[in-house]
Amino acid sequence: MNNQNQQRNPVLLVHGIDDTGAVFYRMGKYLKQRGWSVYALDLVPNNGAKGLDELAKQVRDYVDREFSPEQPLDVVGFSMGGIVSRYYIQRLEGIKRVQRFITISSPHQGTVIAYGSMRPGCVQMRPKSAFLQDLNSDVAMLQEINFTSIWTPYDLMIVPAKSSQLPVGNEVILPVALHPWMLSDSRCLEVVAETLSQPIKSYPQFANIQHRQKSPLGDGNI
Repeated sequence: MNNQNQQRNPVLLVHGIDDTGAVFYRMGKYLKQRGWSVYALDLVPNNGAKGLDELAKQVRDYVDREFSPEQPLDVVGFSMGGIVSRYYIQRLEGIKRVQRFITISSPHQGTVIAYGSMRPGCVQMRPKSAFLQDLNSDVAMLQEINFTSIWTPYDLMIVPAKSSQLPVGNEVILPVALHPWMLSDSRCLEVVAETLSQPIKSYPQFANIQHRQKSPLGDGNI
């Protein structure tokens, strides 16, 4: 195993709907105590009033502002933050920088809870939404990086809970009773730390990504 595969990248935490970066207080402290540099941003607005594609631009801008162009990083997205992060990775060239990507209880296939709001970001998280169908149409991109989905079968925010599954990457199912408890459950914290410690892909990363990556929504890709 070479030094590149052993490196600990800075970790960016991306929160979910109606949250801020403070929701990662325990996880951030846990990772810092184990040697990681941890960053979190506040998505604005955080209530779904803007599309997830717009929030993903905030992630891109934060990364460009906080990290040097040659600095790879790892991303952990919770709930809506996992979908926002996917858009950044799959549509805004984040895949050129992100080496490890973890989603925690994210509605990759949508959640019926999103039918309770007409806000743009919530509409995008409905099952079979055009937004999610577009992201899932080339989800194979995530095979180029270390991708892991962590979820609980008892989730009452991601309905059905199995919507957190994707056909690529690794999957970890934890019997955590409530959606928000995923960020403080000791088992989940251990899985996150272990996953962020795994060797990165050893082959040249994303050499031909320009030819595979779709344009962002609004640029004629759907």
